[in-house]
Amino acid sequence: MRVFNCDHCGHLVFFDSVQCLHCGNTLAFVPDQLTMATLAPAPQDGAGLWRRMGERGGSAPTGKLYRMCSNRAAYGACNFAVPANDYSPLCVSCRQTKVLPDLSEPANLGRWQQVESAKRQLFYTLARLGLEPVPGRAGPVFEFLADWPGGPQVLTGHQGGTITLNVAEADDDERARRRIALGEPYRTLIGHLRHESGHFYWDQLVQGGARLEEFRRVFGDERADYAAALQAHYAKGGDVGPWAERHVSAYASAHPWEDWAETWAHYLHMVDLLETAASYQLGVTVPTPPSGPQPAMRHTVSDPFGSPAPSFDDMVGQWVPVTLLLNSLNRSLGQSDAYPFALSAGAMVKLRFVHDLVQAVRQPPAQAV
Repeated sequence: MRVFNCDHCGHLVFFDSVQCLHCGNTLAFVPDQLTMATLAPAPQDGAGLWRRMGERGGSAPTGKLYRMCSNRAAYGACNFAVPANDYSPLCVSCRQTKVLPDLSEPANLGRWQQVESAKRQLFYTLARLGLEPVPGRAGPVFEFLADWPGGPQVLTGHQGGTITLNVAEADDDERARRRIALGEPYRTLIGHLRHESGHFYWDQLVQGGARLEEFRRVFGDERADYAAALQAHYAKGGDVGPWAERHVSAYASAHPWEDWAETWAHYLHMVDLLETAASYQLGVTVPTPPSGPQPAMRHTVSDPFGSPAPSFDDMVGQWVPVTLLLNSLNRSLGQSDAYPFALSAGAMVKLRFVHDLVQAVRQPPAQAV
């Protein structure tokens, strides 16, 4: 995630911060302004109320009143604030979760906290894209469930606007086991949520819309039998053919719906990573031989949510060197590639479709301060 600065002292803070480590002030993310805010208690205005502090270095709290999301005090599971005139005890992200695992089980509590953290990151990116919440439409509903002895296995997926996630995915060892068993190069909580949100937004943005026929030309006909397609995909094991020529992942080749969801998730990877890189004012020069015919080109990363926003071609031109740098840094620490993909021209066509669709339907988002 991108970085922020403390309102009070200007010190670097992060998306999941709850306190500035430099000045000690309380922090919360304020979704109505899409930024981290330094808050001071405001008991004179009402019980449990906080007021955003003034300009950097100022001591008198001024500005809008907030309450902390009730999941912060009860479970330490949220750092979002709620505007004082919003009477829900939960923030805009937590209130989307309708079903929880048994939180009296300590392991489930820790898993759920991690899942909610990933969901807040998803909320942020969708809000920056002007898609969360979707004006005039209900947002996605989340169910976070755990397996229990003798019961059916909880499957991660999407159906009818509800995204279900097995909280076992929060366990590193379990997630690694499933990644290896399924032959996947990448498996993360945020990846799951981005993928499943793709199914939700296909229903909202593509199904029955003006670009459905174009979708079918690019991704294929989604009316093909979905269950049969998945069964055939898994029956192939690791031998799924030359999927890389047209897809972002092997799983994307299973069915047009999965192709869309994988591509959608990849697009969210792209805009989130580029925004983070831009918040550090990153510039990357890919090394070339000193005696080469062309001098090395420096790529300065632009904020994908900036004004004016970079074109898709500019984003891709910055994305490639940033991921090369990211993987090289990981390898220097003995870690696997953080971005284990190489996108083909066919996959880029699909990413461009997602980009163009989002730009066409997005509502003006709140500006991150």
